[in-house]
Amino acid sequence: MKARLPLEGIRVLEYAQYVAGPFAGMLLADLGADVIKIEPPTGDAWRHYEPFAEGESRYFYALNRNKRSVVLDLKDEEGIRASTSLIRTADVVLHNVPPDRARRFALDRESVRDANPAAVWCCVSALGSDGPEAELTAFDLVAQALSGLLLADARGSDSVPERAGGIAMADFTAGLLAAIAVLSGLLGRGCDGAGGFEISLLGAALAVQAQRFVSVEALDGAPRGGRHRRALATSEDLEQLARARRAHDELEPYYRAYLAADGFLVLACLHEGQRVAACAVLGLEDPWAGNPQAPPANAAERARRLALVAEFERRIATETADHWVQRFRAAGVPSSEVRLLEELFEHDQATANGLVHTLEHGVGPVKLLGSLFKIDGLVTPPRRAIPALGEHTDEVIRELER
Repeated sequence: MKARLPLEGIRVLEYAQYVAGPFAGMLLADLGADVIKIEPPTGDAWRHYEPFAEGESRYFYALNRNKRSVVLDLKDEEGIRASTSLIRTADVVLHNVPPDRARRFALDRESVRDANPAAVWCCVSALGSDGPEAELTAFDLVAQALSGLLLADARGSDSVPERAGGIAMADFTAGLLAAIAVLSGLLGRGCDGAGGFEISLLGAALAVQAQRFVSVEALDGAPRGGRHRRALATSEDLEQLARARRAHDELEPYYRAYLAADGFLVLACLHEGQRVAACAVLGLEDPWAGNPQAPPANAAERARRLALVAEFERRIATETADHWVQRFRAAGVPSSEVRLLEELFEHDQATANGLVHTLEHGVGPVKLLGSLFKIDGLVTPPRRAIPALGEHTDEVIRELER
């Protein structure tokens, strides 16, 4: 007997393109929701980013399984009327349309509430709906730049800041937050004011920096943004910041990557027992044994920290990464080889947990990220493949006419 998914019977209308909104919609679809993706006649712009066939791209595939696709032209009155009719049948309206267009397309909170007071409304905005930059168009890179995330590790090539690994961190974090918001809205339906949510890429970019985004005036003095803005004005400034960040990392022997004889591995020791065990594996003693805190970061300890890093490097380089990972793990020390993303398609741990799914498609088998939810001990395979543009328009319109 097939297990019932928790969001079965919930209809979500997704008016979203690119990353954050579609990722949220896919998560809800994986939980069983009937997600109807409303696309313009030209389709989600992500269909056309580095396409390998007309309207087919890896980027679109990654974020749009388990959905139905309906084409509506919201630039004309007929399209808006059809959209409003669909909204009346929906449990959730999810969009990432800029504020001015959302009002024109009757997707703003007030218009959706007028059409369907019971619907949960969730908007993924760029920089937030208030403030001087509320109406600006912005994508992940802009949010990362504005939030300081682009300089979090001072990475760059040719002395120009760049995203770590090219990953749209603000987008994907915003998608997760939007899915959480929708679920809380569904749980709280019937409570006054519980059905309208806004998530911003700017907020998401700050959220992943929450540990750093704390200013204690007694320790830090007055906010220093102005000084930093004036100081970080050239590529030389970026290089100086990068050197300072690297210098901090180089002083951390227990939480970093090391080069073994045939590749990289990482150690991730966060308490004294793990530090002592890691040293024992390498035939060393933890200089700070008996101190439950991390190795002191003061100048007096700098030489000992650097010396320990160098000794770890020397000993780890004598054997393969697998050799050390197995020994560290046997001693209870968190460790892993450093892998390429592409290796995960065939990795036993990823496949055993359903994190890789294969979908049959017109272009042939497609492997992609599986559902992130294991429900009652079971991995839920995709119920639908990636939809063609407008594939379900007639089907959904017929449902409206019943």
